[in-house]
Amino acid sequence: MAENVHQLESSVIRSLRRLKDRYFPDKVTRHDLTPVEEPRKEEPEGFFDRLPVGLQFLIMTFLSPVDICCLGATSRYWRAMVRDPLLWRYRLLQDMPYWSSIDHLSMPHLELLDAPLISEEESLDDREEGGEKEREWKLDYMSEYLKGCPSCRQQWLPPKPPYEVVTSFLQYLVPSSEPRYAMFGPGMEQLDVSLVTRLMHAPDVLPVSGTPHRQINGIGSGISYMFNNQHKFNILTLYSTNRAERERARMQQQSTSNKLFTSEGTDESGYPVYSPASQVQQVCQVVDGFIYVANAESVGGDEKSEVAQIRAVLNCAGDSKSRPLLVLSCVSREQPETLGTTKCRTPCVYMAKRLCLPQLSNRWMVQDTVAESLSGLLDGVSWLLRCSGVKLYNS
Repeated sequence: MAENVHQLESSVIRSLRRLKDRYFPDKVTRHDLTPVEEPRKEEPEGFFDRLPVGLQFLIMTFLSPVDICCLGATSRYWRAMVRDPLLWRYRLLQDMPYWSSIDHLSMPHLELLDAPLISEEESLDDREEGGEKEREWKLDYMSEYLKGCPSCRQQWLPPKPPYEVVTSFLQYLVPSSEPRYAMFGPGMEQLDVSLVTRLMHAPDVLPVSGTPHRQINGIGSGISYMFNNQHKFNILTLYSTNRAERERARMQQQSTSNKLFTSEGTDESGYPVYSPASQVQQVCQVVDGFIYVANAESVGGDEKSEVAQIRAVLNCAGDSKSRPLLVLSCVSREQPETLGTTKCRTPCVYMAKRLCLPQLSNRWMVQDTVAESLSGLLDGVSWLLRCSGVKLYNS
């Protein structure tokens, strides 16, 4: 990934330089950078415009995407420069690994990054008006970036209609039922820090508002939590096996047999087919959504089995398309900024690709989470509650 970004950096500079020489020959780069008296032009020219293209690109790498868009609104020259496709392809490769969340609406088309680099001449021709729509879509890295970047996507959402605000206020006056979610996944069992244990002992993050008091075919109803001191919700945890077997497998670094699913062979594409246990099927039919805890520290793993188990759970739920899926891409502890021997986190965008989430018809979201500090958890829970129709005061 680092080599691709480094190679693309030089391609971006060449593309910007050719753009400047072809369409803006009057903006000549002067090595001494001293202002020169010239006739007044229709569009005022600034000192930044006459900097070498390499310096202009370096400065843009320190700007936020919103700042780059604002820069493009200052003149025709910068409008053309900031719309360079290779510039935004570079930003995608550079910034995507650091995005903390992604969902079904903001997921970028990763196949665009697998396409071969376009030539500088083709990049220039695509800027001309009247280009083919298909080519424009293939090169629209800017839109892919702006819809996926967490710091940008909220600014591009349409404003809430006034009638919806009134409706939301009236719904606050009507008590709503407590939504229930089934939580499962290898991140609950494989990490050094137990996410479920931390949830039960973190009153400053999610206070426990109720303990299990009823059963669903032998499975406890879960624990109720209070979100933002406003709304209760229930999490029902589904483990693959009992605690003793999980601890033994963790100490011996062995895999355990998953009692939640029964193998039914493989499908035509080679993916395993699972059938949820009868008690799991009943749970899936009564919950309002699902929380999948993924192990973001795992580099390999049985990805096909994970995909098949997620699909099995969603398929056995009645009207599954209306039930959201929150994926907590979880690590045990905060990752240090310096490179070392610690395990690396799988970026949330690549976690979504690994679990084949874009192929689902359900609404889904991947949220980076730390089990020890529960960092990122509230953002995921907030999204999940909104998908379940819960109106939050701060949404």
